[in-house]
Amino acid sequence: MNKYIVTILMLLFSFVAHAYIPRNLLQKKAGLEQLSSVLLQPAQWVKYPSYSDRAGWDALTGSLKKELIARGESNLSYEWKIIKATDYLEYERSGSRVTMENPFGANNAALNSLVFAELAEGKGRFLDQIINGVWYTCEMSSWVLPAHLVVQKTRRSLPEFNEQVIDLTSGDMGSFLSWTWYFFHDEMNKVNPVIAAKLYKTIQERILQPYLSRNDYWWMALGNDKDEKEVFVNNWNPWCNFNVLTCFLLLEKNADTLSAAVYKTMKSVDKFLNYVKEDGACEEGPSYWPHAAGKLYDYLQLLSNATNGKVSVFNAPVVKNLGEYIARSYVGNGWVVNFADASAKGGGNPGLIYRYGVAVNSTLMQGFAAYLSQNGNKDEVDSRDFFRAIENLSSFKSLQQTPPALCEDLFSWYPETQFCYMKNKTGFFFAAKGGFNNESHNHNDVGTFSLYLNTTPVFIDAGVGTYTRETFSSRRYEIWTMQSNYHNLPMINGLPQLFGSQYRAKNVNFDAGKMTFALDISGAYNASANRWKRTYRLSNDELVIEDHFELTETKAPNQVNFLAWVKPDISTRGIVNLTGNGEQACMKYDAALFEPSVDVITLTDIRLSKVWGDEIYRLSLKAKKQQSKGSYKFTIKRGAVK
Repeated sequence: MNKYIVTILMLLFSFVAHAYIPRNLLQKKAGLEQLSSVLLQPAQWVKYPSYSDRAGWDALTGSLKKELIARGESNLSYEWKIIKATDYLEYERSGSRVTMENPFGANNAALNSLVFAELAEGKGRFLDQIINGVWYTCEMSSWVLPAHLVVQKTRRSLPEFNEQVIDLTSGDMGSFLSWTWYFFHDEMNKVNPVIAAKLYKTIQERILQPYLSRNDYWWMALGNDKDEKEVFVNNWNPWCNFNVLTCFLLLEKNADTLSAAVYKTMKSVDKFLNYVKEDGACEEGPSYWPHAAGKLYDYLQLLSNATNGKVSVFNAPVVKNLGEYIARSYVGNGWVVNFADASAKGGGNPGLIYRYGVAVNSTLMQGFAAYLSQNGNKDEVDSRDFFRAIENLSSFKSLQQTPPALCEDLFSWYPETQFCYMKNKTGFFFAAKGGFNNESHNHNDVGTFSLYLNTTPVFIDAGVGTYTRETFSSRRYEIWTMQSNYHNLPMINGLPQLFGSQYRAKNVNFDAGKMTFALDISGAYNASANRWKRTYRLSNDELVIEDHFELTETKAPNQVNFLAWVKPDISTRGIVNLTGNGEQACMKYDAALFEPSVDVITLTDIRLSKVWGDEIYRLSLKAKKQQSKGSYKFTIKRGAVK
């Protein structure tokens, strides 16, 4: 078993060097004593109608009422899926995550639909099924996913009865069930008082007590002797702390205990706010923005609600920058700039983006949210995230009244994260990155780029396939999507980039006047790469890529790779034509220097094929001769060349 244990992990859970800024925004806003004086009781801060307030729920659900009830009706006869011990064990046996996650997710979605249907209708018609779902969920040994249970002392994927773990899903369930208890405990008591009591006790045992008694959950970033510059946190921190905060605010009856717990979440979330870069970019990519910056917003909004606005840091520039990243990373037509494990398809949750934009006074975010909403992106009301779902209902009307708009800036530059986006007026959208090869959800991709023409992908970042045990293990970089030779990068001396914090870009520079992004990527390779300066220059009608290199030795030909959405046509020497989705582009290269070839990459993984289709293509330009010093140039224009 040991060889298969998730190594928690080189990139999700490892400690890496980082420019840590001790902002401590929340603790500076209020100490424990001040916090105790401003915390409100649930009856004072919860702005939603009580279950019995039918007029209030009619107003809140509005035009969505029928849809919410219909979703619940579809689950009135739902058969709750049994999650077996072997479903947990399958993770360590085969590496499959979905064996347990799929039935667990189906149960949670059914319970969500029933809860919102009953809140919308208010006739008690869905209550028995809600009780069934609550009872069954409380009977589960754990709400933690097998992939996350390996932090147990046993390092096994079967839940330990004597150890409680708080992860993303156990926190989500605790938060969702806390709201379920808040709205329905009186109705449950009319059926049998043991139901609500069991629910309360289960949340207390799985969330409240372990959070207060432990400081060693890695995502807390508390209780260690490390220098704060070595503390690593990612989306788990605001996500888990938001869930914990919800549980305490709704369930904890002791005022002193409540204050201590809330203050502990503030200290922990400050670690995230200290860790993130001032420029606000999400190094995990747009797919993780809802779980990182988005969850930070949820946490900050809930804390502000519970203190009547007395503890709020929405005016901090870093918080606004974190929010606006999602609007700036949108290419168009559903495509987004994706690095690391992020998908190239998405956009975001309109309601979440809108509310965040209101909180930080960002018209950019509000207009982007309205654009998404009016172009088919729906707010989630069917997830296990109760707060976000009910907030989506609350903000629905005002979002519909907001004028849609997209970011019109010709460039976005993130100097600390080293992300660069550039656009021109002829339809090019270019994105590139520097960084280092141990970022959260890292791929070995220092210096890679993506290019879109009128929102059609030309050169791409494939993203990541379905998560398995290997995805977050020491075997991660055996997966092709993680390797630099399947990004838009060179293989220097025939070798790809290496994994580790020390493998990083050097001399990174963006010149807005010349629309040029330049960096030395040699530091991401082995020692034979002395210098490899790559320069991207975007003009009104073309993208020019130049590589200038010096090697200490030559062992194999260099090979410059490009990952393409459509099959490259290399039939004309020195020209690569790319035609697809009604768009045409061509890339010119020096035929005297390179021999071109095209590999077909068949996508058997559904997570990849849903984005790109059945195939993508790797164009490889292999150097005809070995050089210790030289330069390459590639020019990409609109249209085809015969």
